[in-house]
Amino acid sequence: MKRIRTVDAVGHVLCHDLTQIIKDTYKDARFRKGHVVTEEDVPILLSMGKEHLYVWEMVPGMVHENDAAERLCALCMNTHMERGQVKEGKIELTAACDGLFRVDAARLLAVNSVEDVMVATRHGNTAVRRGDKLAGTRVIPLVIPEETLRAAEAAAGPAPLLELLPYVKKTAAIVATGSEVKKGLIQDTFTPVVREKLAGYGIETLAVACSGDGVENVARAIGEMRATGADIILCTGGMSVDPDDNTPGGIRASGARIVSYGAPVLPGAMLLVGYYGDGTPVLGLPGCVMYAGATVFDLVLPRIAVGVEITRADVAAMGEGGLCLGCGTCVYPNCGFGK
Repeated sequence: MKRIRTVDAVGHVLCHDLTQIIKDTYKDARFRKGHVVTEEDVPILLSMGKEHLYVWEMVPGMVHENDAAERLCALCMNTHMERGQVKEGKIELTAACDGLFRVDAARLLAVNSVEDVMVATRHGNTAVRRGDKLAGTRVIPLVIPEETLRAAEAAAGPAPLLELLPYVKKTAAIVATGSEVKKGLIQDTFTPVVREKLAGYGIETLAVACSGDGVENVARAIGEMRATGADIILCTGGMSVDPDDNTPGGIRASGARIVSYGAPVLPGAMLLVGYYGDGTPVLGLPGCVMYAGATVFDLVLPRIAVGVEITRADVAAMGEGGLCLGCGTCVYPNCGFGK
């Protein structure tokens, strides 16, 4: 930083905001920190009483904060994203569609470990709506060495750090288990909850079958629902370890490959995730989905809806952040659950 005469400041970078006051008309920063002084600015600055300015001198090998933000933005931006204009050395990315936002956490950490650069994002593996803010980039100083930016680019590698996947699964079929439901002894209050959650991702429920109890009955009902051509199969209830809870056995007997039976999430520990040979996912949903505000179903459904295959490692990783605090008023997803 140095102090120079305003008439000599063209091409230099302002080190602080400069406020202009016009009585009864205007009072605000006329020139922001980081602004590069132009010939047209000089008369205005002089009229503001600024005979001298504190500036950064742009020298070879140094990059202005706005240009640096552009390069950091390029490390992040991917399809289905929109970027804002650079402002005061910052650029923000927003979602261009509804979908699942994902972050390469290891590479993001590597970039942010480079001194004087930063990329801030929302949590990965979260559902977003079109227009939601995804990330922001900037450098810390007003000017930064070229070699620092190159180090950040090397840490990021050739692929974007961020990804936004649009929803591709459009239909579902539900198997409501339990003899009490099949016989009409109780009202099925589980299916309406599942229908509503599916609809939130643009997924239409094509059919619902009431299987009753028994492994064979559950497997048969699943087969009928698969015949509808639905993109997703969901089984509700009967997921505990009680002897008469046959849903896991029925899913297995229907030919599904079981990825995980059980998840380190509360509520939702008895979730089952499986897939058929054609890639169709099948979920066994525990009873908590029927009454709790946010459950493991809310964590896996966005991934299912975009067609990302859930692995055993994915389920295991849900343990950190997998404890719902049971707030009096549920504010999910604006909380730490699943993050």
